[in-house]
Amino acid sequence: MQVIDVLRDGVIRIARQAAAAILSVYDSEFAVQHKDDRSPLTAADLAAHRCIVAGLAELTPDIPVLSEESSGADIATRRQWTRFWLVDPLDGTREFIKRNGEFTVNIALIEDGVAVFGVIQQPVTGALWHGMPGHGAFRRDRDADVAIHARIPAASPLRIAASRSHRDARTQALLDALPGSEVLGCGSSLKFCRIAEGGMDLYPRFGPTSEWDTAAGQAILEAAGGAVLDPRGRPFRYNQRDTLLNGDFIALGDVAVRARLPA
Repeated sequence: MQVIDVLRDGVIRIARQAAAAILSVYDSEFAVQHKDDRSPLTAADLAAHRCIVAGLAELTPDIPVLSEESSGADIATRRQWTRFWLVDPLDGTREFIKRNGEFTVNIALIEDGVAVFGVIQQPVTGALWHGMPGHGAFRRDRDADVAIHARIPAASPLRIAASRSHRDARTQALLDALPGSEVLGCGSSLKFCRIAEGGMDLYPRFGPTSEWDTAAGQAILEAAGGAVLDPRGRPFRYNQRDTLLNGDFIALGDVAVRARLPA
C-alpha cells in the first residue's frame, strides 16, 4: 500500500503542476493553432505536456509515457509496451478556448490494456479526482480526500451527461428514447467524474474520441463502481489496435441501466 500511496501522490503533484502551467496561459492572450486533424492546439497543451512528461520520467523512469502531444516515434512503438502512462495534457481544448473552465488534465496508468489508475485535475476549480479499481475512488479538494461512489441504483429520472461541443444525431436519438431524463451539459472528462461521484448516471458517446480522452476517467469511474462499455457490453481496453481512436461507448454509474437503453 505504501508504494501505491507514493505513486498516487506523485502523480497528483504532477497533475497540479500541469494545471498551474495551463492557468498561466489561460490568464493571458494566447494563440490557437490547428493540428492535421483540425483539432485545436495552444501553448497550454504543450506546456502541460512538457510538465507531465518530465514529471513522470522522474517519478517512474522505467514506465514510458504516451501523450496526445507525443512524437510520432512514441506512437509507433507504443504497441510494444505492456505498461505505460497514457496522458491528455489538456482535455477539452475547445472548452479552454471558450474560457468556460470545463477542461482537465488526464493521467492514466495502463497495464496489459487495462486502465488501472487515473487522475483528473480541473485547473480552474482546483478539484481533483483519482481512482484505482479495487482501491476506491476519491475527490480531493486541497489536501483532503473524500471517497466517492457512483449512484447505484441510478436516479429516476436518469441524469445524462452530454458533451457541450459534440452532440450528434445518434446521441440525440438515445436521449429521445429516454423521455423525462435530465440532460446536463458538461465538457471534457468531467463527465466521468460527475458519474463517479453520483451526480450523473449516464454518458453516451457516439463518434471519435482518442484513448487518452477516456483512460483516466474509466479508471476513476470503475473504482467508484461504474463502467465504460463498448456497444457489445465489453469494458474498454487500451493499446490493443493500430489506431488510437476509440469506438462508441457508454459510461455508466449503474451497469444495470444498460438494459434500458435502445439497441
